[in-house]
Amino acid sequence: MAAPDPVNVLPLEGEIDLHVSPRLARSLARMIAKCPEHVVVDLSGVTFIDSSGLAVLINAMQDMKEYGGKLTLAGINTNVRSIFETARLDQFFLIDRRDDELLAAD
Repeated sequence: MAAPDPVNVLPLEGEIDLHVSPRLARSLARMIAKCPEHVVVDLSGVTFIDSSGLAVLINAMQDMKEYGGKLTLAGINTNVRSIFETARLDQFFLIDRRDDELLAAD
């Protein structure tokens, strides 16, 4: 299978909170407007994500599902993974356990 188009990888870093979430929503909306088959959100540089950041990711995934696209989260560190697990979103999102391998090949 071909590697994902680099345009469809969104690398994030730092804290994704109420102040950053609107920018994240705009970035994802621009990507999703092009109806890509697959978008990978690289969370390897993220140290924290709050409910507003989670809501943006949920909305993006739902928007992509509407047209048959797929949103995958990759590179989740232990601290951020525990946030997803506490909210039970680890069962909702497609979280790639291969982390960085996903960014190199689909």
